[in-house]
Amino acid sequence: MLRFDNRLVRELPGDADTRNHPRQVTGAAWSPVAPTPVVAPQLIAWSREMANTLDLGERELTSPEWLAALSGNGVLPGMATYATCYGGHQFGSWARQLGDGRAIFLGEAVNRAGQRFELQLKGAGPTPYSRRADGRAVLRSSIREFLCSEAMHHLGVPTTRALALLTTGEAVVRDMFYDGNPVAEPGAIVCRVAPSFTRFGHFELPASRGDEALLRQMIQFTIDRDFPEILGDPGERLVQWFGEVCERTARLVVHWMRVGFVHGVMNTDNMSILGLTIDYGPYGWVDNFDPAWTPNTTDAQGRRYCFARQPQIARWNLERLAEALGRVAPDTEALKAGLERFNETYSQEFQRSFAAKFGFAAWHEDDAPLVEEAFDLLHRAEIDMTLFFRRLADVDPRSPDITALAEAFYDANKQADYLPTLEAWLQRWAGRVTSDGEPDNTRRKRMNTVNPVYVLRNYLAQQAIDRAEQGDPSMIHELLEVVRRPYDEQPGAESFAQKRPDWARHKPGCSMLSCSS
Repeated sequence: MLRFDNRLVRELPGDADTRNHPRQVTGAAWSPVAPTPVVAPQLIAWSREMANTLDLGERELTSPEWLAALSGNGVLPGMATYATCYGGHQFGSWARQLGDGRAIFLGEAVNRAGQRFELQLKGAGPTPYSRRADGRAVLRSSIREFLCSEAMHHLGVPTTRALALLTTGEAVVRDMFYDGNPVAEPGAIVCRVAPSFTRFGHFELPASRGDEALLRQMIQFTIDRDFPEILGDPGERLVQWFGEVCERTARLVVHWMRVGFVHGVMNTDNMSILGLTIDYGPYGWVDNFDPAWTPNTTDAQGRRYCFARQPQIARWNLERLAEALGRVAPDTEALKAGLERFNETYSQEFQRSFAAKFGFAAWHEDDAPLVEEAFDLLHRAEIDMTLFFRRLADVDPRSPDITALAEAFYDANKQADYLPTLEAWLQRWAGRVTSDGEPDNTRRKRMNTVNPVYVLRNYLAQQAIDRAEQGDPSMIHELLEVVRRPYDEQPGAESFAQKRPDWARHKPGCSMLSCSS
């Protein structure tokens, strides 16, 4: 039986109002709230790796008791149900109180190894932070979150995890593209898991209200529970902790850039203090390489959260966190060192990761022009990012041949136009990797450990959604199996490694998505 500790509700102040109604919550970090029961819950998928980490076997996880807990129809001994209070900057503007509007915690579980995990149901009904919403989630968004959480984990990208995906047997009405055409869709719940779901916004909200007592409590609790290795007096610990958050955030964004992932909605309330990918909404993977691409329809005009701007936005978000912490920091100037640590870490990690992607034994100062030229070429020639880098490993630098890269082009006319340019670049690339003087097998192995064969392209997720909405969840299971080994060629799974087909270029769910996706 999983042991629940629930340190957050023990050590941080809770909301005195126990009624579940929309309200401004002040002086409290969390509000007690029970999930709303559903009619006919059904467990349709679960992560065996996450279950194993939680010491849960299949028989236990699929038991009536766990089905009830995962669907909001009951609780297990030791569980505590609540939602937390936070604010955030959304699309660059302060949005004031937000909070867990459709996420309800089941508490903090501690496994046999002593690791702590927060369990959270997304789509389990309204909370005091739901405003006018119903707190529910639809099947399509739940499938996307479930699959992407696990896909990112196996890619080696820091992320929250998903334990289970359930349908509720109830319909949820959503206007997917906010165009006045709401429809009833199948409802679902995802049980997601992380050592902490604490966000930048948990500190921004009390700071914005001048509630320094709660802000200090939040900082002390977070460091004590999630960063116990940080020692010293409160002021020293705050500065060290902020520096660590900056470093983890830098590493996270480099991983996103490495695999071509675009979060789509990098609001400060969607930024994890642990440097995890959190809140999978209108995300996507870069297919044809476009630095300005965003998967978010809400962001289509400004492209604030496009692929190329993710490092810049991460830094901007950290600046907002620094402003919040500055209300209680004894030396606000010391926080600037954390922001510089972000810059330094990002630069170092980017060079290390992209040296490996391109097959360099190490990054040289004069590699930047060759790399930038490749990015420019990928964009202008409309080349698939994932396929290009994976196939680049197969090119023999002693006799570079464009054939291995031909399938990465999306447009036959552009392929013909840019073929000479790509061949010329390939010759320079071959000279560069040959200069390292290492065996081809060593280079190829290094490239294939950072350049995946399989990523959860939007059109694949949408196909799984289409089938599941018709009562067939089999593709969810197929995709989950494939993404468990994203760097390995898997015989029989070639269809999951293909570039986006033409029919998916503009199909809803396959290109751009809304925040309700």
